[in-house]
Amino acid sequence: MVKKVIHLVVVLVIATNVFAQTAPTTFKNPILSGFYPDPSICRVGDTYYMVNSSFEWYPGLPIHKSKDLVNWEKIGHGLHRPDQIVYKDGLRNSNGIFAPSIRHHKGTFYIITTMVGQKGNFIITAKDPAGPWSDPMWIQDAPGIDPSLFWDDDGRCYYTGAGVIDDTKKEWPGKNGIWMQEIDPDKGVLLGEKKQLTYGHASNARWAEGPHLYKIDGEYLLLIGEGGTGEYHAVTVFNSKDLWGPYIPNHANPIMTHRHLGKTHPIGQTGHADLIQTQNGDWWIVMLAKRRVDGFVTLARETFLAKVEMTQQESGLTPIINPGIGLLQLEQERPALPWSPVSKIIELDEFNGDELGLAWNFLRSPKESWYQQKEGQMQIQLRPSSLSELVNPSYIAQRTRHFAYEATTQLSFKTKKENEKAGLAIYRRHGNHYQLLKTNDSIVLLKTLQQGNVGEFKSEVMATVPYKKDEVVLSVKVNGIKAQFYYGENKAELKTISVEQDYTVVSDEVAQKFNGVYVGMYATSSGEESKRIAKFDWFKYKGL
Repeated sequence: MVKKVIHLVVVLVIATNVFAQTAPTTFKNPILSGFYPDPSICRVGDTYYMVNSSFEWYPGLPIHKSKDLVNWEKIGHGLHRPDQIVYKDGLRNSNGIFAPSIRHHKGTFYIITTMVGQKGNFIITAKDPAGPWSDPMWIQDAPGIDPSLFWDDDGRCYYTGAGVIDDTKKEWPGKNGIWMQEIDPDKGVLLGEKKQLTYGHASNARWAEGPHLYKIDGEYLLLIGEGGTGEYHAVTVFNSKDLWGPYIPNHANPIMTHRHLGKTHPIGQTGHADLIQTQNGDWWIVMLAKRRVDGFVTLARETFLAKVEMTQQESGLTPIINPGIGLLQLEQERPALPWSPVSKIIELDEFNGDELGLAWNFLRSPKESWYQQKEGQMQIQLRPSSLSELVNPSYIAQRTRHFAYEATTQLSFKTKKENEKAGLAIYRRHGNHYQLLKTNDSIVLLKTLQQGNVGEFKSEVMATVPYKKDEVVLSVKVNGIKAQFYYGENKAELKTISVEQDYTVVSDEVAQKFNGVYVGMYATSSGEESKRIAKFDWFKYKGL
């Protein structure tokens, strides 16, 4: 009996130690690193679901789930069939799918969002957030962007959106507002009259957007983003005792901003938020923000998490973010939820499955079948289109998620034509990318640069080395604002092709706008038809 007790104590001690090692008391921000802007969140039971903007990238609307608000697993995309929405050729950089909202009501998940550059606002639904999701219900007479859904206690649903529905938009530069109307969310039909709820928290507030409406303890709370998704971004709230208002700006506004901290603070440009209450009654908030490395933003807008205390103040219900601190933190105490780690993102993809992994994206939606996973390879058809066009090129890529990373692939490719090329590419916009390509007789490093998202772009050959073999390993190591490109017959014998390159080419400061940085596999026949296939044996992305 004594031995059994001792054995039990030992087991409990070991279990306690293991739990202590695997269940930390803190978490690190961002909770989704890399290009994951405009987060929206909902809870069903003890499970949380989050969706983000995706702009011109397809599949669109990435969806993650979590049990603890810290560990997130990608489970699918809201737009996962090419025929749901066709991302047309000519869809501009940073157009496409803008800020979505995800909500759950009576067994159905709803995502409402905007397709900028095409038909506007729409709703998709699903019983399982992993999919499949419905075809879009396009909403008529819904001006503006950033729509959201809110169900009141009587079961009626309301649409809130960003826009000015009267004739006052030109009253001051950047004036925008939030309007509301009842909606049938299962038909996508607006009902009754529109009403303007606010133009922002101040008389000259700029770019009110990203509305989310909540009812908490009988009081209506309208949360929005303001100031534009840049240095002056902020989160503000408005209070009302009645659904239709008036919505009075809270005296604590802005309840979150880093605009006053300057560009040397490690986290900046905070805004576009959504509140969530845990099953324990605690409140948390997700929002976008940016981090800098060596003075540049290279990972675009990421998703952060912060603690919220709901207080009653002079203005009414007032969310206090990270009480006593008031700023986003790179590390803080984690939510009081069961620690629930998820599988790590696969670093090495050997293309053995039947379907493309969830990490991979395309520029705009494929309108034809030009790639396949076959015989343990990713086989990509060379086509006339290129990365410098606003089309769907033969490019399969994944988000960069680290300030320092290594991306490597093994390519089998043979051609006698100078126009046919394949290899590795880092992409931000059609005018901002690097290409490390195998041609008929060489390895070429090409840089394309457009400054400030305006004017003509310039493509420049940075290095060329002779190379005759069919197989080659291509690699890039990024460290901060520098990128070193490599090539070789195998991964153990890689050589540099040039001096270090300037990685700020794909930074916010140089490329600008809303999308993020991707790295992946690319093939092109440079304006001519081709039957050539580029075969990629594997691709590895690893944070360093």
